[in-house]
Amino acid sequence: MLSQMVRELAICFYLLIFRCLFTIFSLFPLKNKTTFVVSFGDNSQYVYEEILRQGIPTKVVFLCEQKAYNKFKDVQKADIILFEPRLVMNWLRSIFHLATSRHIFIDNYFGFLAAVSFRKEVQCIQLWHASGAMKKFGLEDESIKSRTNRAKERFLQVYHKFDQVVVGSEVMTEIFMRSFNLPKEKMLPTGIPRTDFFYNEEAKQKATMTLLSNHPILKDKKIILYAPTYRDNELTHFNLALDVEKMARELGPDYTLILRLHPAIVHKDDYTARYPDFVVDLSSSLYEINDLLAVADILITDYSSIPYEYSLLHRPIIFFTYDFEKYKQERGVMAGFEEQLPGPMVNDTESIIDLIQTNRFDLSQVEYYSEKWNQYSKGHSSQTLVSKLFLEYRPETQAEGALYK
Repeated sequence: MLSQMVRELAICFYLLIFRCLFTIFSLFPLKNKTTFVVSFGDNSQYVYEEILRQGIPTKVVFLCEQKAYNKFKDVQKADIILFEPRLVMNWLRSIFHLATSRHIFIDNYFGFLAAVSFRKEVQCIQLWHASGAMKKFGLEDESIKSRTNRAKERFLQVYHKFDQVVVGSEVMTEIFMRSFNLPKEKMLPTGIPRTDFFYNEEAKQKATMTLLSNHPILKDKKIILYAPTYRDNELTHFNLALDVEKMARELGPDYTLILRLHPAIVHKDDYTARYPDFVVDLSSSLYEINDLLAVADILITDYSSIPYEYSLLHRPIIFFTYDFEKYKQERGVMAGFEEQLPGPMVNDTESIIDLIQTNRFDLSQVEYYSEKWNQYSKGHSSQTLVSKLFLEYRPETQAEGALYK
């Protein structure tokens, strides 16, 4: 209880300082400026590239959390700032950009939004980082029950700063409305920007060729990708539930295994060294998850959101949910989780091996799942989103004097 009180006091103090600085910087005029606040980055990257493609005359700034900084640090034609309070000058510059930009794109929950009041000309757009939802989040997260009333009020303050929430399907619209306590009018059904990749044959082929060239072990074999979600209690004491030794023995002649564990996990074994003819560990690599999905013949995951994108490829998915009851109680999964999965749900490595060896997959389930969750994501989501949000920058409206000065 005491630690929770101390935490709340620290958050309140931080937000008070943030609010004061934001208010001061809000005295400066708004600029033709678009600021991305980046935690994951995939959707931000696609939106930015589309802004460039359409020639939108806006200055672009990326405020990156540490885990996303390397992804954007070499981006051309934009300002890249490591958004960390410990870096005081960076932090001040970041708040200035937030206070003077007409468009703010975010891809996660950012607590500082509780401390700001955007001007009426500003749009704050939630890109989020998933096309669908396996596990509960926002106001439906089971862990919120243990938070203070002040914290719950702060969550609502953050969610109500979202002017638009980008969605890829009607079912996700309903989830966002409940999780963020927002009306349907704030949902923007343009599709998810990063899903454009899966409709781009040239991009998929390029990603595949790059991976095969850099990792020759992947050639001439079918590829299994294991990409689980992270568990909060396993970031420093991780135990791989998958029996890699058994898989190597049973599947090694015909398959290779790509591991994509969460980059925050430490004290992992060197699986590539232990199984050099079977495992490629790309957990800490800079490969995009889309690139790994493009090359994978079979996906093994659990409560991660990546099956929504992978289903666009109409390939087999296995859900390795060995801790389902515990996870459901501690974190929470969406209602109907078990019934709605587009692939078999198993809790041991032997079942995974058997499924792969016997090829017992119903791909019609995957196709149905893809249509349901990617309803609006049809290969031109980035273009549609940018065209809608930057309507005032189109040539025909500029001629009428609608371009912001």
